[in-house]
Amino acid sequence: MTPPVIELSSLEVRLGGRTVLRGLSGSLTARSIGLLGPNGAGKTTLLHTLLGFHAPSAGTARVMGRDVRSDIRAIRSCVGYMPENESFLARSTAVRYVRLMAQLSGLPPSEALERAHQALFFVGLGEARYRKMDSYSLGMKQMAKLAQAIVHGPRLLFLDEPTNGLDPPHRRRMIRLIREIRDSGRTHVIFSSHLLPDVEECCDEVLVLKEGRIVEHCDLAAERRTNRSFLELETLGDDASFAKAAGELGCEYAMHGRGRLKMVLPEGIETRDLYALAAERSVQIRRLSYKRDSLQDIFLKAMEDGHGGP
Repeated sequence: MTPPVIELSSLEVRLGGRTVLRGLSGSLTARSIGLLGPNGAGKTTLLHTLLGFHAPSAGTARVMGRDVRSDIRAIRSCVGYMPENESFLARSTAVRYVRLMAQLSGLPPSEALERAHQALFFVGLGEARYRKMDSYSLGMKQMAKLAQAIVHGPRLLFLDEPTNGLDPPHRRRMIRLIREIRDSGRTHVIFSSHLLPDVEECCDEVLVLKEGRIVEHCDLAAERRTNRSFLELETLGDDASFAKAAGELGCEYAMHGRGRLKMVLPEGIETRDLYALAAERSVQIRRLSYKRDSLQDIFLKAMEDGHGGP
């Protein structure tokens, strides 16, 4: 049986006498997982704990089945990490920097150089790979950080605020690259951010943190499947007859005033079946929309309901 990507077991982390992570428990299994929360929620501390930079004060965590207390070397060997802050060598070229990161990950020098070229072309820096990185724009530096994180072909990729501060073209490129990495099927992605739209575009599962606690654990893929079957309609004509006929197809429905219906489609019934039903009864469907609880709705509710504590 394949272990969860991340498994948290009553994980607590104290730094400088202050509890930063408070009793985190849960299993994360999706191909792409979002860590979401406001600044100071504990996202980066959690990533650093999973990488072995901070020792748990209580409880533990497992990464790809390996315990952070006893197997951190094995964890690091299969992980790529893109930090939030700049981490470049002064006046280094991109190819030299990425090659060094590849060698530190265990690749021999000749393979490390070849992989560095490949990674830099992948992120769009092929033509600029011999330039000094202190001449790069913010967007180019972010792409170089992504290149060094993937150069050794990790099974798990940690991305800490990868789109923060990017202009729209670089943001779109970064999102596209993350989705390509996710969809390759070779690498799991952990995407830490306070930017809801970016997490929603890239992730299938989301853990929401607030003041070091988990306040929501959401399966976005399941939410999307549910939302596709929940409809809101506006009709013109004999809406009672139309609703009754839809009920005979197995649809659950509720009428909210004249010409306004909410409906849940059973498996095997599509919207085209509703349009055919409406045509048979000379009913016009003037508007049809899917109910959609966006990640923003889920996040705001979690922020209202969640609580911190001493």
